[in-house]
Amino acid sequence: MAGSITVSSITLDSDNNFSIKSNTGATLFFANTSGVDIANSIGATAITSDKILSIANTKISGNIISSQITSVANTQISGNIISSQITSVANTQISGNIVSSQITSVGGSQITANTIANSAIQTGAVENYMNATGLSFGMRNRIINGAMVIAQRGTSAVNTNVSYPVDRFRLVVSNSSKVSLQQSSTVPTGAGFVNSIIATSLAATTVGAGDTYELDQQIEGYNIADLMWGTANAKTVTLSFWVRSSLTGTFGGTLESQSNARAYPFSYTISSANTWEQKTITVAGDTSGTWVIDNSRGLIIRWSLGTGSTYLNTANAWVAGDYQSVTGETKLVATNGATWYLTGVQLEKGSTATSFDYRDYGTEFALCQRYFQSYLTQICQGYNAGTGPAYLNNLLPVVMRTAPTTVEANITYSNASGLVNNQITNSSVRYRVTVTATGGGQAIFDYTASAEL
Repeated sequence: MAGSITVSSITLDSDNNFSIKSNTGATLFFANTSGVDIANSIGATAITSDKILSIANTKISGNIISSQITSVANTQISGNIISSQITSVANTQISGNIVSSQITSVGGSQITANTIANSAIQTGAVENYMNATGLSFGMRNRIINGAMVIAQRGTSAVNTNVSYPVDRFRLVVSNSSKVSLQQSSTVPTGAGFVNSIIATSLAATTVGAGDTYELDQQIEGYNIADLMWGTANAKTVTLSFWVRSSLTGTFGGTLESQSNARAYPFSYTISSANTWEQKTITVAGDTSGTWVIDNSRGLIIRWSLGTGSTYLNTANAWVAGDYQSVTGETKLVATNGATWYLTGVQLEKGSTATSFDYRDYGTEFALCQRYFQSYLTQICQGYNAGTGPAYLNNLLPVVMRTAPTTVEANITYSNASGLVNNQITNSSVRYRVTVTATGGGQAIFDYTASAEL
């Protein structure tokens, strides 16, 4: 009979241990005064008011009701878990509902239950559940604006060094007007994104040995502190993203330390032209070097659009030095008119790429405002009996990374002059204007505040 097992022995020993073994010597069933061990298939049989020591390599489609199970390993549980207690679950998939139960420890498992009600789940299980269902768990994604939706500086193309096509993503180039970047509405079908970044090569550029053309994001040290890089306890991370290009071949990038002293060049392959592909790069945490964990730059992630030989190295290993891509990379800027898109960027702790961590728009916007804020039509006004100052005090809606640098534009005066920013902190900005004659005076202006890394 297909799937049948031959039983070779049934034993009740002097210690009242009862066991059933197969002809291969494997224990199929074991019981004593402490409980029961079960291996292989339980099937649709319900487990009700039972005390079970362990279940391994099993499929359970029946419900588990009012029972105590000490250990479950390598098992698929599709039945509901009701009013039960499970002490340890390992490498197991639970798809049934969990109601009025307690699961103490979960490792390497996936919980996809539609309902978790009146239950206590500890030691990793909640995070596994949230990841499996695509819900946010804390700040799982260390990338800010990975869906490219926030663009406070506008959506016009940029092509100069240290310019931002969208918030938190920066164009860095050795020579201007060789490549342009801007926000795009071209996105992978069915992935839930509405924006991407498009890079367009503006010339057939020869990349010199010391040249760099790249898109990057700099991550604040506070946001990578728990990775413990530079120590023996360094954590693995996984970088995932959606990419598309008019070119095919091997492309590259890097993860790099604040001081450019440590680098992990990575490669990815675009197999089909003008087709969205999702890429995943898993990186073992760096146990060497110094990694900043304060409010300065902690980690740089770069996507190369064309990097000179000085900054190229072998893929998929930590190295000492400033390396920004991989040997043999495809250089977008070398082909006039070539395009490259990026969206859905995620960096998370662990060796598995989970579903994209969608945060609500207000939260994502506020995260961006820690580094950049933009204000239109500000009015600094006052009244004086002669000449004298008038003030505008702005409390910033989000505390910025550090006291920002401000840039004023489109200033118009009425009975006033000399607009200056005379006091600034990471939480407030104060402007002063001089009223030039008796009466009211004002300055109307726009300004930006930048605390970028």
